[in-house]
Amino acid sequence: MLADLSAAAGDCLLDVHRDWFHHRSVLTLGSLDPLVLQDAVRALAAKAVALVDLTAHHGAHPRSGAVDVVPFVPLLGADGRPAGPDDDLGTALAAREDFAGWAAQSLGLPCFFYGPERTLPELRRQAFAALSPDRGPTAPHRSAGWCAVGARPALVAFNVWLDSNDVDSARQIAAELRRPGIRALGFDVGGQAQVSCNLVDPYSVGPADVVTLVEAMAGTRHLAVERAELVGLVPARVLEHTPADQWARCDLGPERTVEARLRRVALDRRAALPSSGVSG
Repeated sequence: MLADLSAAAGDCLLDVHRDWFHHRSVLTLGSLDPLVLQDAVRALAAKAVALVDLTAHHGAHPRSGAVDVVPFVPLLGADGRPAGPDDDLGTALAAREDFAGWAAQSLGLPCFFYGPERTLPELRRQAFAALSPDRGPTAPHRSAGWCAVGARPALVAFNVWLDSNDVDSARQIAAELRRPGIRALGFDVGGQAQVSCNLVDPYSVGPADVVTLVEAMAGTRHLAVERAELVGLVPARVLEHTPADQWARCDLGPERTVEARLRRVALDRRAALPSSGVSG
């Protein structure tokens, strides 16, 4: 199934992260051409709705839909430089609107917006209760549930594994860790405790900061951090804000950036083109 989903994303596919125990895959798509990206996102969503039956799905990570979350994140600001947290979200908001309208009409998928108007955790708590879908049917799709469609700055999905199966401690650490810039949950992942984080302001509170905080909190419980895990990719700016001597500790590196993957895809596409030559 994952091979079919990856193929649907085509040349826009930059990274695939799969976790058996979360029973969740994160596919990172990117393009400098918004229309090409929108086509790829639509193709991937259509394939997921066709293949994934949420009624038979079990996993450690919370989920609401076969196409659970579709965030649109600007790569470049208005000045052409890499986008930061204060840049305008106009292009991302337009892409969000286009995708949600299409998914509602073509897939019968209820879509809820998050971003400037509400956070994703707020949306998960309020969907179909205090909130009605922004686009699409008023009830979840029979097999595909519903979709959260976002327009937001870059965030970093980041897991910290403890050297223990003490999931209660992982949940306590996650609760203590939460603050502006960090969202966190504690999970039992295959019999091992994990603190799973979304770093929503990674230029202010980055992966190295999180590992240091979790190490300190785990130490008070006579536990230790076994390893850290990056989910997906990071903007190059996150790497620039992280000391190079911390990259390995945080599962980071130059090849794990969105920009590096975009360059590699462009080079691979160029290498696959037929070559021609002139002799005289």
